[in-house]
Amino acid sequence: MERSAADTERDRTTTDTVVMRRPDEHDQPPAPPAPPGEPADRRIPGGRFAVWLAILVLLFLLIGQLLDFLPRFGNPFGQRTVDRSQPVLLQSIQDLSHYEAATGNFQVIIDLEKDARFIPSVIRGERTLFIAAGSVDVSVDFSTLQAGAIEVSQDRDAVRIVLPPPQLERANVDSTRSYVYSQERGLLDRIGSIFSDNPSNQQQLYVLGAEKIQAAAAESGLVERAETNTTAMLTGMLTSLGFKTITVDFQD
Repeated sequence: MERSAADTERDRTTTDTVVMRRPDEHDQPPAPPAPPGEPADRRIPGGRFAVWLAILVLLFLLIGQLLDFLPRFGNPFGQRTVDRSQPVLLQSIQDLSHYEAATGNFQVIIDLEKDARFIPSVIRGERTLFIAAGSVDVSVDFSTLQAGAIEVSQDRDAVRIVLPPPQLERANVDSTRSYVYSQERGLLDRIGSIFSDNPSNQQQLYVLGAEKIQAAAAESGLVERAETNTTAMLTGMLTSLGFKTITVDFQD
């Protein structure tokens, strides 16, 4: 038995029952789905406020450092030096009887060149200009006074002293005032210096500087100046003791 179109429509209306309710005020519309290929929004609440707060703090610290009303923190990644040296060990004590009568300060320019035969200096060779600065002391050793070196008159008005000659001490090259002014090296020497250091080169410059300063001190009149200073020192000291005639002689 065939059904009419009206009966079919009535059955569909009866089956599809639509349940209607009044929307609640707490209901929120669902968020629209993220478009394909784009990640969902995962921003942390207050993240933008935290970024602005960090920027303001950095600006405050920067302005404080510039205007110098905040303590300086320095570079937290800066290099530091740690001294782990051992305590100083006293090895010996010597009683000195030398009178330092004079000191001479010297400076010399060392021009040292090393080259190889039949090889251009551009390829193999080295030339160094070294400024050596140092000093030489002149002293009188009173410990070597012989018997009868001091003669006093019977009335104790005159005294005669015979001293050993002043001696030049070893030249002392001052490392704080000595430096390499310039240095030229050939290609092979430059390559060799990359793989190995040669501290003997610096030591040779210091030794050569000390020798030249020592030789210059021997011809500079320091010994004569030491004799004059020693005589003046002893004359003043013996005059305070009551001697009127004081003679100071030096051995040859």
